[in-house]
Amino acid sequence: MTAIRPVIDHMSLTCADLARAVRFYDAALAPLGLVRVADYDEEEGASACWGPPGTLPAPEGLPGAAPFWVQHRDAAFAPPPGTHVCFCAPDRAAVHAFHAAGLAAGGTDYGAPGPRPHYGPGYYAAFLVDPDGWRIEAVTYGS
Repeated sequence: MTAIRPVIDHMSLTCADLARAVRFYDAALAPLGLVRVADYDEEEGASACWGPPGTLPAPEGLPGAAPFWVQHRDAAFAPPPGTHVCFCAPDRAAVHAFHAAGLAAGGTDYGAPGPRPHYGPGYYAAFLVDPDGWRIEAVTYGS
């Protein structure tokens, strides 16, 4: 199998309450095999990063190895309409666990786990809105 080259090194979503966002993403991303791998106290706002266990964000780690971040900002913000982040899930059970864990950690349902044939063959996903209003998804293409 050919290795896939990452096309995104990292992305960051703004949050109003970093501790709340960390609790949410620690819970929602765990079923997908993602854990918090870094916490930073940066001048523009404290942040946290998730990736597979044992990874670090670049430049300490490999480019794209730990791509998802949240960062605290004091200024008011609203997620732009239509924006969402989709995470890969290893299987349908992980999609269900992502959805349940996210709801239990303060997220809002935006689409229960299930097939989405209008997106393509085998597309199986769940959608949440995080506590800051960002839409997130977990998807698998397997059975």
